Amino acid sequence: MSRVKTVLFDRDGTLVENVPDNADPDRVRPVAGAREALGMLRLHGVRTGFVTSQPGIARGLLTDADVRHVDRRVDELLGPFDVRGVCPHGPEDGCHCRPPEPGLILWAVGRVCTAPSDCVVVGPLGADVEAAHRAGAHGILVPTPETPAEETARADHVAPDLLTAVRAVLKGPPRGHVLADERPIETAYDTGPGGTGARRHSA
Repeated sequence: MSRVKTVLFDRDGTLVENVPDNADPDRVRPVAGAREALGMLRLHGVRTGFVTSQPGIARGLLTDADVRHVDRRVDELLGPFDVRGVCPHGPEDGCHCRPPEPGLILWAVGRVCTAPSDCVVVGPLGADVEAAHRAGAHGILVPTPETPAEETARADHVAPDLLTAVRAVLKGPPRGHVLADERPIETAYDTGPGGTGARRHSA
């Protein structure tokens, strides 16, 4: 059984396509493999949540209500999630919740009563994994085309895609720099030692 109790995802670029300052729930599109990855975690009893930095609120480009509506759409498409969190501050505000600061992660794990050491944070930026490190959690970088190459090189743990990251999590806290698992998706759903666990169902 995995020691990981909770997995927190950076919302934009990891669970759903990154649309900067998105205020329109109709523009929410899950990334490839998101439903399967979340389904595997929930089947194995791992709590799931997402966090997001929305500096557009501080800049007047978004409202709190806009973000709540988008979050609700993410939950409709990919939920249910155990916790959701948002940092509404800009880089110049000096808050403690905006990555690479650990405040948002610490708040989220507190909400689900999980020790940081039993949590994995999955995101597309070096700031996400740095925030995880500062919080005492584990971080996995899943790069996108926008991820700077130096951040990928510097990250402790890198997965090529979301499904690979989640398969690694199900084995326990991440180990090794580049995480890889080429098993068929169905195999990762097996829960018994004989491989006769539940099969996934279409949402």
